[in-house]
Amino acid sequence: MNMAEISLKKIIPVTEAVGMVLPHDITEIVKDGFKGRAFKKGHVIRPSDVEHLRRLGKEHIYVLQLSPEEIHENEAALLMAKALAGAGVEYSTEIVEGKVSLTAAADGLLKINREALYRFNLLGEVMCATLQDNTPVKKGEQVAASRLIPLVAERRVVDQAVAMAASGTPIVRVTPLAKVKAGLVITGSEVFYGRIQDRFEQVLRDKLTLLGSEVAMVGFAPDDPAQIAAEIRKCLDQGAELIVTSGGMSVDPDDVTRQGIKDAGAESIAYGTPVLPGAMFLVGRIGTVPVLGVPACGMFHRITVLDLVLPRILAGEAIGREELAMLGHGGLCRNCPQCQYPICSFGKA
Repeated sequence: MNMAEISLKKIIPVTEAVGMVLPHDITEIVKDGFKGRAFKKGHVIRPSDVEHLRRLGKEHIYVLQLSPEEIHENEAALLMAKALAGAGVEYSTEIVEGKVSLTAAADGLLKINREALYRFNLLGEVMCATLQDNTPVKKGEQVAASRLIPLVAERRVVDQAVAMAASGTPIVRVTPLAKVKAGLVITGSEVFYGRIQDRFEQVLRDKLTLLGSEVAMVGFAPDDPAQIAAEIRKCLDQGAELIVTSGGMSVDPDDVTRQGIKDAGAESIAYGTPVLPGAMFLVGRIGTVPVLGVPACGMFHRITVLDLVLPRILAGEAIGREELAMLGHGGLCRNCPQCQYPICSFGKA
């Protein structure tokens, strides 16, 4: 089937189109002012519309009479959205300019099947654009959009795209974040003995609260592995479902938090990341409870490796050396004067 030849038979001059029904939205763009629908699909063309359409560059109008082998952009968009949307994702049944939006059904972590998305977009006449994998999102936030690129395409192409998107792991899904009770262990003799005021607790509390969790207990320990381990165990005894320690992760002789975490029984420890800020970050587990060791940069910098890892931990992922190693691509923070994370390149592979 030659789609170009078929389309030529369905074009008429706009000056002869009064009374006809538009088969698609027509977009108007005013530089620095407006971009949107000037005419909606289904609009009956009036005499007064002709000059407006010509100003938009429309000298001809399609008159659609689709064969069974053809599909219109609106039908295609809905079929593809249904196939693309996995758990935690909704889509609108209103098609705007041929596009359908996919949104988060609840707060959570966006997960993109990148290999399947790549194969989907290789088909050429269909497209799907998404936010980056592992982006924390809010309910109602747009996470992806899809459309048929031409107004009309061969139905078999859309059928192929739908079958591809519907097989295996969904291309777009949002994983809910667990709401956990966290135990904080603030380390450092300078804080423990009152030489300086602790500022780490509030930073960690704010990050956990933002993601829907709570700080259930806070312990303080000097630069002593045994006391650090004792505070961690105390948090566990009180029902902590996540342990976060602060400071003491560097190379100085007094930086013994990592040893304290080990002494508390942590296993599967991965220390060090290819992320700046956050190179001396630690992840591990004590039984089923994740343990995160946050270096001092977590107090100084607004966004660090903790912001990349914490949502994934709350989404139930096991983070180890391989997952940390993959953060190197995009793991350099630009330290912008005005931080706009997550609307930036940090942590985006």
